[in-house]
Amino acid sequence: MNLLHDVMNTLPDGRVVDVRIGLHWTCVVVEVNGERRCGLASTLASNHPHTGEPDVPEAGQLEKMSGLELANFALEDRFPQTSIGMAALNALLPKRPELYRELNAEEVITQHGAGKDVALIGHFPFIDRAREKVGSLTIVEQTPVAGEVHTSQAEQVLRKADVVAITAMTLVNHTFDRLIQFCSPDAFVLLLGPSTPLSPVLYDHGIDMLSGSVVTNIEAVLQTASQGGTFRQVHRAGVNLVTMVTD
Repeated sequence: MNLLHDVMNTLPDGRVVDVRIGLHWTCVVVEVNGERRCGLASTLASNHPHTGEPDVPEAGQLEKMSGLELANFALEDRFPQTSIGMAALNALLPKRPELYRELNAEEVITQHGAGKDVALIGHFPFIDRAREKVGSLTIVEQTPVAGEVHTSQAEQVLRKADVVAITAMTLVNHTFDRLIQFCSPDAFVLLLGPSTPLSPVLYDHGIDMLSGSVVTNIEAVLQTASQGGTFRQVHRAGVNLVTMVTD
């Protein structure tokens, strides 16, 4: 995961304050230079075979690690450690409010996809609305439903797409590097979802725009996520959806 390595090389370290692994969302709170920041990542669970091997060997001790040590979990090949790592990475990222726009991923996709072929990696609630506003929309999913395409066909779909929107879940499950290679050099590529690292480093890895999330009410988000909240619930608790533009 060269992309994640490059992002981590730009991060400050920080003190880990809190870690919550919810049913749907993992949250990590760090303190950097006296400022508390919260990062999100989608929770990916292991199959948890009954071997006695813990999913998180350091459970109960994670606050004793530094922020960067926790962020390095994102490089692991084990769930939910990768979720913890991505949330820590997102928490450590310096905020760039001057580059944030109150623009969600649905708006970006429909603006750039008007009259064009759009490929979306991941299933999002705005699909039906977006389909009416773009030229064509193909959904690529690991567990496709009717009308969607399995990830085994991702290469043929992405190579012909004018606009590609990739869920940041692919950073958590380590499929991003493979998928980005299938995108046409001329395609407009968006990385989207609450797990998205809002870092300009991603522009050097084939991404044109980033649509992610900023936690505005840390305590409410922690409580909601740790009680099994979906993103709609976490969003209402205190998350802004933003799109990062280049400076």
